Amino acid sequence: MDQGNTAFILICAALVLLMTPGLAFFYGGLVKAKSVISMMMLSFGAMGLIGVLWVVYGYAIAFPGSEGLVAPWAIDWNNIGLSALIEVPEGAAFPPLAFVAFQATFAIITVALVSGAIADRAKFGSWLIFAALWATIVYFPVASWVFNFGLAEDGSFAYGGWITYGLQEWFGLGAIDFAGGTAVHINAGAAALALALVLGKRVGFQKGVHVPHNPPFVLLGAGLLWFGWFGFNAGSELAADGTAALAFVNTIAAPAAALLAWLIVEKIKDGKPTSVGAASGAVAGLVAITPACASLTPIWAVVLGLIAGAVCALAIELKFKWGFDDSLDVVGIHLVGGLIGTLYLGFFATNTGLFTGGDGTQLLVQAIAAVSVLVYSFVLAWVIGFAIEKTVGFRVKNEDEVAGIDTVVHGEEGYVLEGARA
Repeated sequence: MDQGNTAFILICAALVLLMTPGLAFFYGGLVKAKSVISMMMLSFGAMGLIGVLWVVYGYAIAFPGSEGLVAPWAIDWNNIGLSALIEVPEGAAFPPLAFVAFQATFAIITVALVSGAIADRAKFGSWLIFAALWATIVYFPVASWVFNFGLAEDGSFAYGGWITYGLQEWFGLGAIDFAGGTAVHINAGAAALALALVLGKRVGFQKGVHVPHNPPFVLLGAGLLWFGWFGFNAGSELAADGTAALAFVNTIAAPAAALLAWLIVEKIKDGKPTSVGAASGAVAGLVAITPACASLTPIWAVVLGLIAGAVCALAIELKFKWGFDDSLDVVGIHLVGGLIGTLYLGFFATNTGLFTGGDGTQLLVQAIAAVSVLVYSFVLAWVIGFAIEKTVGFRVKNEDEVAGIDTVVHGEEGYVLEGARA
């Protein structure tokens, strides 16, 4: 067992887990002051719920097979509860539970990302019901399609999900998604769009009405996300080697470029570059580089960041033009950014991109993977959300939304001056 790589994986798992509290600050600063507790609790609720589900059966669904093309909805019954993974097999590079821990943090952050689309108006209990169902029938299987793969000694696929192993068998190339452009960002962004449509618009929804109440929270959250993202991307190599180093550098380059691009678009469009724009631009770049971080040279990562920052800065305006209330721009940043990063590989992936030695096949398989995950996640998220809304109810009362749902849902306030309650 390689203790260095084991330590690397465990440290990266801790970094990725930190991303969810970082997301809570990022999202919490973007909502109004009377909803900050509710918003942050959606992320922390996901940490608790998905952490438990992952141990009980989530890992068994996400990583079910080890021979040939794994069925899209398979489960390894031996790994229910994870007891069978405690022992370290002879010759293993790292303990199986180190990988289990690392992938658990991916499941948690993916579910938490969806919550940004329903800020200011969702019931906490209904959110947890949605999170449990969506993780079970959407995230866990999609993670299997993308991440559940093994390599033979010659470097070819020995087994895997259809997005990796299957597409390679059918087209000669598998889709590239090093750290989760499809499984995490497109997946979460599509679900966010579905929930925004199910819950409807916030009271008084229009451009300029709902403004971030705490930009310093947003900047703090973005900083924590960026810090944790090094574990997200570099850690996906599962070894402290040259590929991890490339992913690390690209995780600096792309979001840095995206941050600048977003600010330039803001300056041109609105006259002023904002702190929230800087934070959002960095996150857009992080989203876009996620699938591509190990398959681009650093200069192409910069170009990707510039494209993602500029396009996502414009894409967040779509909710006003098309009339859906994606409260915190999960669609504009994560869905659009995930699509950009995933499809960009079809043009510029090292050796296989259309302009870097390939023939267009990489672009085709990237598009198949992206569209498939988008449609699957959107449809099932809409069905789950609609069913919850029509049964137990998903949205709070309008009067509670206007007053601020922190006290109604959680009995707390984010900001209380001394003696104010008296």
